[in-house]
Amino acid sequence: MRANGLFGILLAGTLGMAAATAQAQVVVIISTKNPISKLTADQVSQIFLGQAKTFYTGAMCEPLDQAEGSGARNEFYQKVTGKNAAQLRAHWSKLTFSGKAQPPQALAGNQAVVKMVADNPKFIGYVDKSAVDGSVKVVLAP
Repeated sequence: MRANGLFGILLAGTLGMAAATAQAQVVVIISTKNPISKLTADQVSQIFLGQAKTFYTGAMCEPLDQAEGSGARNEFYQKVTGKNAAQLRAHWSKLTFSGKAQPPQALAGNQAVVKMVADNPKFIGYVDKSAVDGSVKVVLAP
């Protein structure tokens, strides 16, 4: 009986953490120095899949990824591009091998992405909504 009670507590805690993770919302950010105020999911998808190298304004853009396997990365790509991790690896393998494009630079977490994006208007990234501060602005909340 005691083991079942402990198992129940551990299971409830695990489910609670999973629910909290599932409730986290990933948003796409750019610098407040960038004049763009909104982007579509299609525009963001093209940028992050190497199909567009400029914002719709004509200004150069450079996407910033989060670490492979991170929850933010998986959620972002699934929601915005419709690709899972395996499909994304295949996509970039093909583009890299053909010499057409290189995958975005991967940074270690929300704070690193916010800092890089805030410092340069050409960068675009995605973070958990709770990491957004006054130095960046949300242009898409998929």
